Amino acid sequence: MTVKTLHIPTADGRADAFAAFPDRGERCPGVLMYPDGFGIRPVLREMARELAGHGYYVLVPNLFYRHGPAPMIDLPEHIGEGTRAKVFEQLMPLIEAHTVERSLSDADAYLRFLTAQPEVVDGPVAVTGYCFGGLLAVRTAAAHPGQVAAVAGFHGPVGADGPDTLNRLTAEVYFAHAETDMTPESLGALDQALDAAGVTHTSEILPGTAHGFTMSDTDAFDAAALQRHWDRLLPLLGRTLAGG
Repeated sequence: MTVKTLHIPTADGRADAFAAFPDRGERCPGVLMYPDGFGIRPVLREMARELAGHGYYVLVPNLFYRHGPAPMIDLPEHIGEGTRAKVFEQLMPLIEAHTVERSLSDADAYLRFLTAQPEVVDGPVAVTGYCFGGLLAVRTAAAHPGQVAAVAGFHGPVGADGPDTLNRLTAEVYFAHAETDMTPESLGALDQALDAAGVTHTSEILPGTAHGFTMSDTDAFDAAALQRHWDRLLPLLGRTLAGG
C-alpha cells in the first residue's frame, strides 16, 4: 500500500489531499472520496486505505483548503456529544462558505488531477461522500455525467440540490441514510425523483442508525452499518469501473 500527501492545483490555489493506492504496479480505477465536515483525519485515512486495498486509487481532498491545510481545527480523538457542538461551531462557517460554485470548481480540479495520475487506469471514475461530502459527491457526478460511473453517499443530504441536479445523473447510485436523518416518506420522495430521472439506484434507510454511522471516531458509529457500507459500495465499484 502506498499513501501520499498531495497538493491539487485548483482555480483558487492548491488543495492538500490524502491518497492511497495498491503497490502491485498495475494501474487501477480512481475513486474520489469526499470526507464529512470534520475533514481528513485518521478515520478517513483508514477508510481510504481499506478501499485502496480492494484495488482502487483513492483520493481524499481537504474540502476547506482555502482556509488552510488539514486538519482545519484541533479535533478530539473521539467526537462525542460533549464536544460535537463546539466542533461544529468552528466548522459551520467553513461549510457555509463552500458554495455550489466553489464545490463545482473544485470538483473539476479534483477529477482532472485524479485521472492524470499514472497509477489510475483510463476510463470512468467513482465518487463517494460522507455527510456533507455526500452532497458534494452528487454535485460532482451530476456535473460530470460522462466521467463518473458510480456515486455513493452515506448519511448525507444527497438530494438537497433538488431534482435539477438528480436529473443530470447518469452514474449508478447508492445512498445509505441514517434513521435519524430520513423518514420513509422522504425516502419515497427521493426514490421517486431518482426514478423520474431514469437513474439506476438503491437508496435505503439503515435501521437504528444515527447521523455519522460510518465514522468510528464519533458516538454515531455503528459497526454493522459500516460493514453494510462496504458490502454495498464494493460491488457497486466492481460492476461500474473498468478493472474494478
